[in-house]
Amino acid sequence: MSSLDHFTRRHFLASQAMGIGGVALAWLLNEEKAFDEPVRPELEPRRFDLTPKQPHHPPRARAMISLWMQGGPSHLDLLDPKPALKRYNGTPFPGEIKYDNPAEASAKVLASPWRFHKRGRCGMEISELLPNLGEIADDITLIRSMQTGVNNHNQSIMALNTGRPVPGRPVLGSWLTYGLGSESQNLPAYVALTDPGGLPIEGVHNWSNAWLPAIFQGTVVRPREPRILNLDPPPQLRGDIQRGYLEYLSRLNRAHLQQRPGELDLEARIASYELAARMQLAAREALDIRSEPDATRRLYGLDDPPTQDFGSRCLIARRLVERGVRFVQVFTQGQLWDHHGGMLGALPAACRKIDRPAAALVKDLKRRGLLDTTIVHWGGEMGRLPVIQNEANVGRDHNPYGFSSWLAGVGLKAGFVYGETDEFGHHAARNIVTHNDYHATLLHLFGLDYRRLVFSHNAQEQSLVDKQPCRIVHDVLA
Repeated sequence: MSSLDHFTRRHFLASQAMGIGGVALAWLLNEEKAFDEPVRPELEPRRFDLTPKQPHHPPRARAMISLWMQGGPSHLDLLDPKPALKRYNGTPFPGEIKYDNPAEASAKVLASPWRFHKRGRCGMEISELLPNLGEIADDITLIRSMQTGVNNHNQSIMALNTGRPVPGRPVLGSWLTYGLGSESQNLPAYVALTDPGGLPIEGVHNWSNAWLPAIFQGTVVRPREPRILNLDPPPQLRGDIQRGYLEYLSRLNRAHLQQRPGELDLEARIASYELAARMQLAAREALDIRSEPDATRRLYGLDDPPTQDFGSRCLIARRLVERGVRFVQVFTQGQLWDHHGGMLGALPAACRKIDRPAAALVKDLKRRGLLDTTIVHWGGEMGRLPVIQNEANVGRDHNPYGFSSWLAGVGLKAGFVYGETDEFGHHAARNIVTHNDYHATLLHLFGLDYRRLVFSHNAQEQSLVDKQPCRIVHDVLA
């Protein structure tokens, strides 16, 4: 009997790498786009710097200021009034609720204890806790259908800052400076203004460049003087002595780098040293708000202890974008807005801290013509649930399924409300805006195509949206 007598169909398919099984596999892989063009190796090391770059299409925005409300401001008590909550107040919630902390959970509906009023010519409904925001209602786009779907602070923060709910990815500010560079070579392209009450959750990950070159990392400006440590030279090294020393050091650094082409961290460190030298005059002037008129200082609330700090940092943010800084993020401390309990006192206190300065920033940018080139963002990583948490000390649990943020500035409709949550404010129900939609829309306003703004990492082309489903939200664009 020949060996062919035992050669079954199964043996044939198993042995044919390029036979029917191989062809079928190739077809399936092709359908799944597994045969994409391979990433071509770079023949010469790439150079990265912060000089201005050409966008993909004509931009509307030049700079952005993000007022980051970490912890999850309660949209139900601030920006998204829900009459159904009053009708069902104190009764069991007529549906399913996904809690973050079931141990303290309650199914009783909690109506907002604060009133909403129609503000501005547009009639935008805003809580009495944000009276100053009401004064700029005609200048903002209020999005009531934000969604990350990630029911935890850290992961939702990562989603809104980096595009995915995992650590180790570059943040929005790093992507913008990578794509566009900076209009100022004497100040950082990307600045993080931290709160005296402490760093935000996730700490330095909030302004991390991750695997983008280190030159695109955010520069932290402290909430207290000295705002940038070690900026000034000691008295005995000032003037010509320091100048000669820096010129000699620059020659050494360049020679060192020339022997190590492609060392991006080394290149970024040298660039940061050179920027620090240029910042000695430019940063001191930009961060010194004492020269601002009294009327401007009052506008931001620098005359009132609850608003003095946040107002100072909002004013610094305006001064920075005025001088060519690309992206500024102003943080509140820790989880200022995470009101699982004690909400009746804590939420009004948080609003007092930020309401006057945030509105002042928009007013000030507008009167200076800077709102024609700048985007302002206000929001956090989630909202709150429509039911009581901790009945003995009333609060609300996390809600990443539907919440509110507002934007103002160039390219955005003014006095405009977009999207809706359901009648209880639990889920975004109409015109949902995911974190990826938000990023795609912002990049579009800056003249950047979210599909083309890529960086090669681990032999893969990486991007801010990372090939996830997204859309440019054209309905909010002017």
